[in-house]
Amino acid sequence: MAGAGDPVAAAASSAGGAASFRLGMVRVVSFLVGGLNVAVLLLGLYLIDAVLPRGCGAGLALSAAPALAGVRVLSMVGAARAQHATADAIARRHLDEGAASVAADAVARHDIRVRYKCWLWWTRFGMAVGAMQLVGAIYLMFVIVRDLSNERRAANCFFGQDEADQVSQRALIALFLILSWVVVIVQCFMGSDILRWRSFYATHDMAWKAHYSEVFDHGIREALCCLGRAKYLTVLEEDEVYSVAKLLGDLVAYRASGTGHLELLAGLALLQKSENLPHLQTDLTEAPHKLMKEASILHPFAEASYTGPLLDFGRNPILFPCAWVYRQGVLTPWSRRKRPALDGDNWWRGHAAAFLRFVHIPAKALLRGRVCQSKREAAYFVVVLHNKKTIVIAVRGTETPEDLITDGLCRECAFTMEDLDGLVNCEQLPATTRDRVISTFPHYGHGGILESARELFTQLNDCTGDNSSSRNVGFLSTLVGEGSECHGYKIRVVGHSLGGAVATVLGMMLFGRYPNVHVYSYGSLPCVDFEVAEACSQFVTAIVCNDEFSSRLSINSILRLRSAAISALSDNSPSDTAMIQKLARRILHVNKYHDSGRDGGIMEDYTDSHKRAAARHSFEGNSFTFPLVPHGRIYKN
Repeated sequence: MAGAGDPVAAAASSAGGAASFRLGMVRVVSFLVGGLNVAVLLLGLYLIDAVLPRGCGAGLALSAAPALAGVRVLSMVGAARAQHATADAIARRHLDEGAASVAADAVARHDIRVRYKCWLWWTRFGMAVGAMQLVGAIYLMFVIVRDLSNERRAANCFFGQDEADQVSQRALIALFLILSWVVVIVQCFMGSDILRWRSFYATHDMAWKAHYSEVFDHGIREALCCLGRAKYLTVLEEDEVYSVAKLLGDLVAYRASGTGHLELLAGLALLQKSENLPHLQTDLTEAPHKLMKEASILHPFAEASYTGPLLDFGRNPILFPCAWVYRQGVLTPWSRRKRPALDGDNWWRGHAAAFLRFVHIPAKALLRGRVCQSKREAAYFVVVLHNKKTIVIAVRGTETPEDLITDGLCRECAFTMEDLDGLVNCEQLPATTRDRVISTFPHYGHGGILESARELFTQLNDCTGDNSSSRNVGFLSTLVGEGSECHGYKIRVVGHSLGGAVATVLGMMLFGRYPNVHVYSYGSLPCVDFEVAEACSQFVTAIVCNDEFSSRLSINSILRLRSAAISALSDNSPSDTAMIQKLARRILHVNKYHDSGRDGGIMEDYTDSHKRAAARHSFEGNSFTFPLVPHGRIYKN
């Protein structure tokens, strides 16, 4: 056992080895804050010893400021050590990642996450001390003003001494109070970093990606914890939150080129003011009137699937809690048994009540649904409209933290031939379309959406094991099967945003298995590649309202926007408005790493070819491109 563990331990030690400390690693503002706190500490001790009379009741107020200043200095030292260990572990892991084994890489990754948590707690301790310093400064000012307003008596703490000493004492007390407030104000703007991350990562983009992956990972987990998902906070393994954070870390890799966050914002501002923006596509085909009419009729079902507060927040911005309570049926719990029971609904079946009241249909029309979902699952409702001989499957869009995680799992995922069965084996599609889908295989889609659609397809068909490929099993097959009440009914799948994307992929899986399937997606997220989108245009109608950004949002679109913003920084034409010029002049600068040609960090041994290759990887991103318009026909308002 010991012999087997030695290589892993050696690799982990190599990945987390300490880099030599240099004063150049420390931020200038850290020197400033540390010096000010030391000054408050020394001056406070002098005032306690030389000015404050014995037995004075204001001793607590005067002694609290230097004591907290000393604790703040110690917290800065601890945060600097933890930050040094974290940054060094991240950087050295990527120096040795080519030679590291899978086991050593896993150990190094776990070590980075533990070190980052340690640094995070040190910074929060420092923030807590800073908050206490603010309270102490307020209390000290109150005590000094109160003592100054009283008549001069020998018992006064600050101003009861002889006239000859009053001038110097007043000056020292005023200086001490000013320093206490200056420390508090400066600390509010310095941030949590003590050292400069660039002194470790230089211009190596993989290190910056790993660093920001940790930042986003912990931020997302803590946000989920605040929303009642505490289980994510203690996970150290790679899960869906880690995947989302890794993707977001890749998008912030522009830090490797020396571009700061404010510089990128300036580039976006310059890009927005540019007159050479690409024109949007104008030769869009309008959908037939019949499809437009049906889409407008079914749109309320896509809206009603948001059965939580989102359903009423926009419509009743002031009284939405009252509207939500009414729509949920909280005031009529005696009618609970009349409402259908949905998977994950509350005790009084409020989500079913909200759905039914929004679309104005009887309770018996809602046959099945799910409102409380887990990882990569979609909330849905199955409705039968006998007067229109239609079965409506409404898929909910983004409403819960789990939905946000599904949105963020946008790495490409390969379709299987079973997923594409409705396209390649359906006689309703032209042979040329089916041949094109087969000849261009494999095809890719949004990973989170594809997995959600697969799970929902299984839910609707109750397919398990060997029955997963059968065409005649499950809830939906029984509902529309031969001899059933709904035999021959149309199937319409609807959804908005994330729900529209899941509805699209689900409709593709249902198409060919069931008669007359059509999908209406409203403001859908891009979810499939171009060839699949073209093949789905026979039975999918995508409705995009003017310049709605969500239907054009993808990894590559963000990468292109980032690249265009950085290019706008370098161009910075003089025709820009005065406001943009002023913003650009303030935050644009020639990066010193590009001027000097020095990396100045432990990454400096990397060759220029490595850096160029890393930069290309950073800006080209993934080869998979979501289409600008995700699928189907377009109806522009």
